[in-house]
Amino acid sequence: MGQALYRKYRTTTFAETVGQEHVTKTLENAIKQGKISHAYLFSGPRGTGKTSIARILAHEINNLPYNDEAPLDIIEIDAASNRRIDEIRDLRDRVNTAPAYAKYKVYIIDEVHMLTKEAFNALLKTLEEPPAHVIFILATTEAHKLPETILSRTQRFTLRPVAIERVVTHLRKIADGEKITIDDDALALVAQHGEGSFRDSISLLDQASSIAEHITRADIERILGLAPDDYITTLSSAISGGVSATIVTTLMELYAQGFEPAMIAQQLSASIRAAILDDQNLDSNSSLHLLERLLDVPAARSPRQLLEIILLQSALVAATPTYQPARKAETVVQTPKEPVPQPEHSSSTVVKVTEASPIPSDTPPVPVVAEPTVSVSDIDAEELWHQALEAIKKQYNTLYGIARMAHPEFDGTTLTLSFKFAFHQKRVNEAKNRKIFGDIVEKFYGQPVQIVCVIAPETAVPPQAPDVSTIANVFGGAELLKS
Repeated sequence: MGQALYRKYRTTTFAETVGQEHVTKTLENAIKQGKISHAYLFSGPRGTGKTSIARILAHEINNLPYNDEAPLDIIEIDAASNRRIDEIRDLRDRVNTAPAYAKYKVYIIDEVHMLTKEAFNALLKTLEEPPAHVIFILATTEAHKLPETILSRTQRFTLRPVAIERVVTHLRKIADGEKITIDDDALALVAQHGEGSFRDSISLLDQASSIAEHITRADIERILGLAPDDYITTLSSAISGGVSATIVTTLMELYAQGFEPAMIAQQLSASIRAAILDDQNLDSNSSLHLLERLLDVPAARSPRQLLEIILLQSALVAATPTYQPARKAETVVQTPKEPVPQPEHSSSTVVKVTEASPIPSDTPPVPVVAEPTVSVSDIDAEELWHQALEAIKKQYNTLYGIARMAHPEFDGTTLTLSFKFAFHQKRVNEAKNRKIFGDIVEKFYGQPVQIVCVIAPETAVPPQAPDVSTIANVFGGAELLKS
């Protein structure tokens, strides 16, 4: 039977410990100066090295070499399974026995917060005044559950979650040592999922090593049960754009592929937080309310239905006229439902979108088509846009998720991108984003290209009654009761 990677690469010296230098340096100096305490407490999140540092400290105090076989004088106790008063009374009786051959008899009590109240009381006196040859090292993930009388009798060290960058570096060393071929973005996802825990991250890497000879980000997503980014982007766009039907169909596709509502809610929350950090133009109150409600999904009696209701309600709020910025044309404000430009003629749609976008004053609202230097018949708009998307995907993953929704039309000087939803059009039509697309398209075309973003005429007409009918289609028809 093979050895798990997290055990194989468990640190055995203070120098090997990563990310907890504030603890290891203090302990090293104390040992050098002979300032040994009778009781230590290591607290912190799981997988940050509490037990490993406790073992290293026990060996260093006794000047013993570290190996897999624990010496007789280093006793490890799992408080989760030895939490009763009888076990602690037995420990209290045995501490008076002298060490077999080491200088100190060291008791490592893991998950010490699991002890009962009576067990804590039995341990208290021994912990306060142990024999000179006994040292206690306590470890816990929930230090707040320990009695103050216990805390006051120990030297406490708090371990921190390790920074993602340092976890990635450590995982790369392990992968190289084990001849595991894995992409950098896949390794970053492994570290991100570990949330600062080396043990969780290394265990996931160990599991992924059996999937394929070359591990990609998609492989890690499958292991974790993560929905593809395209689906999450579509859901976020549909919520912001108030498109209820897209939300329902996307969730149905995700459920059909086996993705769980709790994980979808978690990914949506991460997407919304990223959008807030990216300083995108979001409704703060609506976003915070949505984040708060998504927390309820994992513990719900019917997670699927709750998630659908939450997203549909958020979409309905977004679909109200007050959701759109006031700078839209007056004719749009008069529209009772979806506040998008009226698509009576394609040319008027271009004019409206251009007026509502942050285009510099010297840029005409409707680009003038100059005589193309290349024959229009020789230009494949789909191929040109496909090449541009591939380049965008490598550098701007978020923009790629939105831009891929566009339908391109190219006449030699102007690339017109048609979107179904106003949210997509608005994002791409931002000045900085249009410049990114313009520069990339110019690179492939060989000359400057004007980028124009419009709403597709056939989808710009607001739905007449999306609210009740859409929800009825999902949850079944029912009589509408009016208060």
